[in-house]
Amino acid sequence: MPIRPDLAAPRSPRARPVAVARRLARILAAALVPLVLVACSSSTTPSGSPGLPSASGMTPAPTPSPTPTPRPTPDYSSHPDPTLEALIPKEVKGAPVVVPDPTSFGVSPGDFGSVFGDLGLRFQSLVVAYVVQPRLSLYAVRVGGAPVDTEELRPYLVMAGVYIGASDRDPARWKAAVVDGNRVWTRGEDEATLAGTTFYCWSSGEYVFLITGSSDATNQAMIGALPGQAAPTPTPKPSPASSGSAEASGSSAASATASETAAATP
Repeated sequence: MPIRPDLAAPRSPRARPVAVARRLARILAAALVPLVLVACSSSTTPSGSPGLPSASGMTPAPTPSPTPTPRPTPDYSSHPDPTLEALIPKEVKGAPVVVPDPTSFGVSPGDFGSVFGDLGLRFQSLVVAYVVQPRLSLYAVRVGGAPVDTEELRPYLVMAGVYIGASDRDPARWKAAVVDGNRVWTRGEDEATLAGTTFYCWSSGEYVFLITGSSDATNQAMIGALPGQAAPTPTPKPSPASSGSAEASGSSAASATASETAAATP
């Protein structure tokens, strides 16, 4: 048998380790192939579907933040409100009531609403009216959103009074009252007003009214002509006289029944 040249030739001392290293690399590569195939075939998703990456290897989607409800914004435009204007009487106590065009006096719902805090942000239209003699000024606004209770006006009364001429900022000056059957807030004069001046503020649900005037009779006549919130009617208590009469009547009836029973007994 002829001798292969590669076997007959003498080998370098460094050739053998290189050959061994290459052979070992081929063996390791061949051994890794089945392991990779097994790993791929066993990979499943949380739902059991093969061949898809597991949920643990995925980045979760960020939770969306809730969108805040937008707050009302003040309205600084002057525009007519025929429905609100129609509520204002043509005269009170024989004195004519003047209702100027909203664009002529330069005060917007936003301007007037600035003294009513968050409630003022909902003021949608403003009508101003006045009486020359005796002096009376009326501010009437339409309020958007939920109806406004007269009680809700309490935190804004001081600054509302200052807005239309008062100087005293003592909240205790404002008192709850009833005028023409409607609930109102009222206060009297101070050093910055004419003698006899009174202030009133109240709501009818969708409207808020503010009045100042030098004649309380005229002021109250204006309140009676405008819508408002009816004051609760107190439950009448029986008087001692009527209670005694009822008891006496009951006793008489009981005595009569007893007499009739005795007479019928053999």
